[in-house]
Amino acid sequence: MQNPGKVYLIGAGPGAADLLTLRAIRMIQEAGVVVYDRLVSPEIMALVPTHVRKINVGKSPGAHTVPQDRINEILVEEASAGNIVARIKGGDPLIFGRGSEEAEELLAAGITVEYAPGITAAQGMAASTGIPLTHRGLATGVRYVTGHRARDGALDLDWKSLASEDTTLVVYMGASNIGEIAMRLMAEGLPMATPVLAVASASTPRERRLVSQLDRIALDVRGAELKAPVLFVIGRVVSLADADGRVTSALQEEAPSSPAAMAGE
Repeated sequence: MQNPGKVYLIGAGPGAADLLTLRAIRMIQEAGVVVYDRLVSPEIMALVPTHVRKINVGKSPGAHTVPQDRINEILVEEASAGNIVARIKGGDPLIFGRGSEEAEELLAAGITVEYAPGITAAQGMAASTGIPLTHRGLATGVRYVTGHRARDGALDLDWKSLASEDTTLVVYMGASNIGEIAMRLMAEGLPMATPVLAVASASTPRERRLVSQLDRIALDVRGAELKAPVLFVIGRVVSLADADGRVTSALQEEAPSSPAAMAGE
């Protein structure tokens, strides 16, 4: 009887190869089949051994070449054939990555699933730009939301709770709906002048940044023609950015340098 294979659900992070975990690299090297998304960077794919079979299941808004149900079937089929499958996803597989949906199908089929967490895009953006997700006096918390619904469904988010000046709001997959998102937030009282940072392909050589504000972001993004993936950071922390979307020297001077000062955060 053939031994069943297994599936590694791997977070590829925001794109930079040196942000992969050691576990993720080990899993990629062990795999006989790689199933990967559109947002997995060329730098990450270059780490896949040349002899390994690669299956591209990339999707983009409005163009689901391989539906999610079929992706689930591919993973089950490949693992049931005895293969070790590396399922590589941009960011983290359990943050807007449908990793739990795929794991559910695999576990129901009796297939072993192991995870390699990835640095989610918001953290990658913060590291590459220096713009913090929280900062004393500016933001006491951070929230991650998706700006796109499956099958282009309505964005039924809790807009009232999201329109908080004390919270940094990070919007994933929101390029096509950022105009609606901005209007909904302003309708719930978030000031029109709230600063917004848009970052495309964070952490990679293709990274581009755009600094704007809530009432102009849709127009500015359209004019800049940023290419996916684009992450939006909405909130007062963006006021720390210069015109190029990098942290200002003032923030670096304010940053606590001692354990006692850090404890005061």
